[in-house]
Amino acid sequence: MSCWAVIVAAGRGARSGLAQNKVFFPIAGRSVLARCLDAFRDSDRFDGAVLVLSAGDEALYRELESREGPFELVRQVAMGGETRRDSVYNGLMALPEDCEIVAIHDAARPFVSKSVIDATLESAKRYGSGVISTPVVDTVKQVGEDGRVVSLDRERLRAVQTPQTFAFRQILEAHRRARSEGLAVTDDAMLFEHYYGDVRLVTADGAEENKKLTTRTDFERLNGAAPDFRVGQGYDAHRLAEGRKLVLCGVEIPHDRGLDGHSDADVAVHALMDALLGALCLGDIGRHFPDSDPAYKGISSMKLLEIVMAKVRAAGYRVGNADVTIVAQRPKLAAYMPEMKRNIAAGLGVPEDRVNVKATTTERMGFEGEGQGISAQAVALLVSGSSM
Repeated sequence: MSCWAVIVAAGRGARSGLAQNKVFFPIAGRSVLARCLDAFRDSDRFDGAVLVLSAGDEALYRELESREGPFELVRQVAMGGETRRDSVYNGLMALPEDCEIVAIHDAARPFVSKSVIDATLESAKRYGSGVISTPVVDTVKQVGEDGRVVSLDRERLRAVQTPQTFAFRQILEAHRRARSEGLAVTDDAMLFEHYYGDVRLVTADGAEENKKLTTRTDFERLNGAAPDFRVGQGYDAHRLAEGRKLVLCGVEIPHDRGLDGHSDADVAVHALMDALLGALCLGDIGRHFPDSDPAYKGISSMKLLEIVMAKVRAAGYRVGNADVTIVAQRPKLAAYMPEMKRNIAAGLGVPEDRVNVKATTTERMGFEGEGQGISAQAVALLVSGSSM
């Protein structure tokens, strides 16, 4: 039987308090999404998987794939919709026509076990549905509209998780009907139950560990209470040349000469990018943006900073603070410092009080003091996502 998975990773995870989609953050060095895909691959039960992402997360996924992949099980990426129901539908529509069984799983449950996956698949093959569930251990009370409380028999209650596995044609048709009728549901089992009346709940070893990562505390417990800090230092220097614009921290500064280089030669931003890459242990800007590549000819260094910051976020970090020092005898830069600081803060995605930009001279010593060039130094602190 042809079995596929739809891995739903299109949520924003606002309750986690993280700066971006929580599935890209690391747990002990490997991202939530990678761990989830590992589990489905290692089950050895699937012909392939469709990964459902938010449109803004495509770059993060490609960066993750280059760092933690390859993810051979993922045969196609589909875009998420306005609701989870819409996202799942888009994933189902991307499946091949010969698919017979589909397991729908939230990527935020990275600890799904092979026994859990097997149990849902076998039930779906036999009955058309298989939804992993666990007994409810707390006493549950239902509050009526009049405020009266009714205690429910917890022996008959189950908490459902994912994967939720179904006969492909049935769940696809259920989604089509739900879209046309505007049916709002919280999971696929509820939708299947509405149209077909019977959902099979299954239990398996490992279901208790198949928890959904939701809050910041979930990540802190897994990664340890102490945040992961990284520090990087960067340095760059460029010669001053006639016929070039002088750009520092994205600000064009009037001067008789500008800095010579393949890009706009913004020496301050180059030093900052090197500091960020150094903190990630990813080499330097020459490795990522070689001067032999025509794509970077004359490019704004602020654009390059955007690319570097995507790498920072993909690795599960944010900028704690940054300090940039520009070394130049002239021109005088004090009047441009506020705009420089605003540009860098925006490029790093942090408040301005997390950024310092300053300038100094060398009392006419060295190539900076003689007016031959300008150099810059930068230090950046990165903080892991679990501390955000």
